[in-house]
Amino acid sequence: MLGRIFDIQRFSLHDGNGVRTIVFFKGCLLRCKWCCNPESQNYDFETMKGFLHGAGYAKIQDKTVGRDVTVAEVMAEAEKDRPYYRRSGGGLTLSGGEALLQPDFALELLKAASESGINTAIESTAMVDFSVIEKIEPYLDQFLMDIKHINGAKHKQFTGKENNLALENAKRITTELIIRVPVIPGFNDTVQEITDIANFAASNTAAKEIHLLPYHRYGEGKYAALNRHYQMGDIKTPTEEKMQELKKAVKNIPCRIGG
Repeated sequence: MLGRIFDIQRFSLHDGNGVRTIVFFKGCLLRCKWCCNPESQNYDFETMKGFLHGAGYAKIQDKTVGRDVTVAEVMAEAEKDRPYYRRSGGGLTLSGGEALLQPDFALELLKAASESGINTAIESTAMVDFSVIEKIEPYLDQFLMDIKHINGAKHKQFTGKENNLALENAKRITTELIIRVPVIPGFNDTVQEITDIANFAASNTAAKEIHLLPYHRYGEGKYAALNRHYQMGDIKTPTEEKMQELKKAVKNIPCRIGG
């Protein structure tokens, strides 16, 4: 079985417990205006032209984005970091894009990791039929679910899709659940909007925590490399004061800033 990914990142500390190896799947249902991985959106292979990227403005050469891999190939990469998993409580995280758009490959990969004793997590919008989530839950230790907004119309305006399915699925997830909220100025950065998300999570889901993730511009250069328009204009990263204000507004569930 083959799955299509665009990267495997080792030694991550923000995408599940401990030290993680992250597999970035290609293909996504959403077109979030702030997406920092636009190369994840299309399932097809793409070419990124050379560009300046990140806070250090490192030069990236032209490259083909996307490759097809087997479960065994991904597991061989994950096995390299098993000593770090053991010491830190880390493991393998599926991310994207949206991993659940390749449900069979995601299932087999989680199953292989779980059966070999590696902790598993997934970062997902959960915007799929719940039967897909039911199949992976026996092999999943932690579900990191994006909830970007409660208002479906505003969600559609900024991402291209309404969020009814995601919110309904959030109520049914039984795996350890963390709600992650990208804090986007002009979209969901008011006290009321964050409070609405937190209240939904506390009252309707089994979420253990909510994480507020401040918007950043690190992926901006990728849009030019893909010959696409970056839609966020000159919007700035939320200040530390703003993030602390939003954190204080979350009262019914443990909250922290960052992943």
